[in-house]
Amino acid sequence: MSVIRGCFAVLLALAAAPAWAETRIAVLDFELKDLTLAPGIPAEIARTASIKPLLVKELATAGYRIAEIPTEARQAADSGVGYLFDHADAAAGLGKRFDADYIVVGRLHKPSFLFAYLMAHLVRVSDGRLVGDYITESKGPNVGLTGKAVESLTVKIDRDLDQRYSPPPPQKRVIGSQ
Repeated sequence: MSVIRGCFAVLLALAAAPAWAETRIAVLDFELKDLTLAPGIPAEIARTASIKPLLVKELATAGYRIAEIPTEARQAADSGVGYLFDHADAAAGLGKRFDADYIVVGRLHKPSFLFAYLMAHLVRVSDGRLVGDYITESKGPNVGLTGKAVESLTVKIDRDLDQRYSPPPPQKRVIGSQ
């Protein structure tokens, strides 16, 4: 009888393990760093604002839990444009306040009208260490292309974490497209 109870306890522990192992990720709004001759046009502001929701959706699809950080808290922790992107320790402190295991801090770097780079830092909250520095190129302003760049970014983030994300086949779906 005690052997059966022991086996039952082991099975119960194994079944509960995935709930304990859930990875919580906070994703901050991406900043726009527009170096073109016409910086900050509404279309680029809108594209930049679309990146966080797309990334959150893809990470959630892969089974990551999303830790929400209110805009006011991010603004209070941010000492200026690019501060949290450049200071992993400050980003980690913000993530810690909202029970995140990791925090993604990103920017849309636009050096040309022809292409832009989605840049993201993945910071481990427990020690403030930068564990991922990612760059994904997006050519053109098309919403579907931005979605594909976010999928590529998700693959890179997941590769450094739990390795459970599978992007959709190209012919099936492009996030953000109609």
